Amino acid sequence: EVQLVESGGGLVQPGGSLILACAASGFTFEDHVVAWFRQVPGKEREGISCISVDDGLTQFGDSVKGRFAISSDSAKNTVYLHMNSLHQEDTAVYYCAADGGTTWYHFINGLDCFASMEHWGQGTPVTVSS
Repeated sequence: EVQLVESGGGLVQPGGSLILACAASGFTFEDHVVAWFRQVPGKEREGISCISVDDGLTQFGDSVKGRFAISSDSAKNTVYLHMNSLHQEDTAVYYCAADGGTTWYHFINGLDCFASMEHWGQGTPVTVSS
C-alpha cells in the first residue's frame, strides 16, 4: 500500500523551530519530487517547499524563503522540512505529497513543482503561538 505519513507537528512559540518528517511506504522517493504544502481553513493550499531526491534540486515558496529548509534521507525514505524563525502566520496543517510523473518531470526540467501530486499524506498540524 502506498502511503505518506507526516510527523513532527505541534505547538511552538514565535521565533522557534520545528522539523517535520515525511516517511514513505509502498514506494521509494527515487525518481520523485516530494513537496510540502500547507493549508489554513478558508484559504487556498500553499506550496511551501519541494525537493527532487535524486539530485537535490529544491524550490521554496516566497513566504518561507530564507527561513525553511528541506532535506532528504534516502536510507530512511524520508524527507524533512526544517522550519525556523516561525511566525504566527505559519500556523496551518502541513501536508506532504509526492509525484513521480508529470510534475516531477517538469520540475527537473525547470518548471514549478507546486502542481498536481500523485500521493498525499494526511497532514500534521503546526501551531505557532505564545
